[in-house]
Amino acid sequence: MPKRSAETVATSPEAVASHLAASHYLADESLATAVFLAIRLGKPLLLEGAPGVGKTEAAKATAELLGRDLVRLQCYEGIDAAHALYEWNYQRQLLAIRHAGEHEVDIYDDRFL
Repeated sequence: MPKRSAETVATSPEAVASHLAASHYLADESLATAVFLAIRLGKPLLLEGAPGVGKTEAAKATAELLGRDLVRLQCYEGIDAAHALYEWNYQRQLLAIRHAGEHEVDIYDDRFL
């Protein structure tokens, strides 16, 4: 999927809401504003809430809006930053990096998550 620039898709919170609606996600004003600011500032956006409120769907629609792949992190009580950021399939990543001399490998591929 082709990447889209922030300047193209995030011209205003209203434009973001319109783009998200095109992806079948209806964002309220506060969420559209938060997504707009995160895109324009190049910062991450943390979505929290009860199960089933639409956090993952909002992330999917935002990824589609930007033409990016979504890497989903399932959080749970007790997960810390070290687990979330660094402890993926570490052994498999190392093997892929060693083998990378022959092939180009993306360590963020689904095989390592």
